[in-house]
Amino acid sequence: MKNILILGIGNLVLNDAAVGQHIVHILRSFVMPEGVDILDGGAGGKSLVTTLCQYNRLILVDSATDNFPAGTVRRLSPRFPQDYPLQLTTHQQGVRDIIDAIQERDHMPQVDMLAISVNAQPTLGMQLSPEVRKVIPQVVQLILEIIDDNHPVYHFC
Repeated sequence: MKNILILGIGNLVLNDAAVGQHIVHILRSFVMPEGVDILDGGAGGKSLVTTLCQYNRLILVDSATDNFPAGTVRRLSPRFPQDYPLQLTTHQQGVRDIIDAIQERDHMPQVDMLAISVNAQPTLGMQLSPEVRKVIPQVVQLILEIIDDNHPVYHFC
């Protein structure tokens, strides 16, 4: 088994719906500890299931069309498909469908989900709104903290 996968889901032509993809592209400029992989999952889909099942832990970053103001960041630790927000993404195949498919397999990774609220009506374009753009550093910091919890750095005196 591999250790950690950071997965960004999104649709690059629907502005804020691509926030997960934007974040994983930023993270590629960081030096990650061994055992931490980064993947742009596009708009999701069951084609990701085989890859996701290879990891012990999944850090999932995606947009959420929910009742929170745009730019709200929530860290969730869902265990079952029904634990995911109903209006999680604006993509054809939702994260809940992917989790359903993973649960049918032998291995379910531990999931840390970072859901970034976006406006319910996506617009065509490739730009993040100011509300969503300003939370990117917060989301990156949360991801680094999750990784650090799994890969602590020890200092010896």
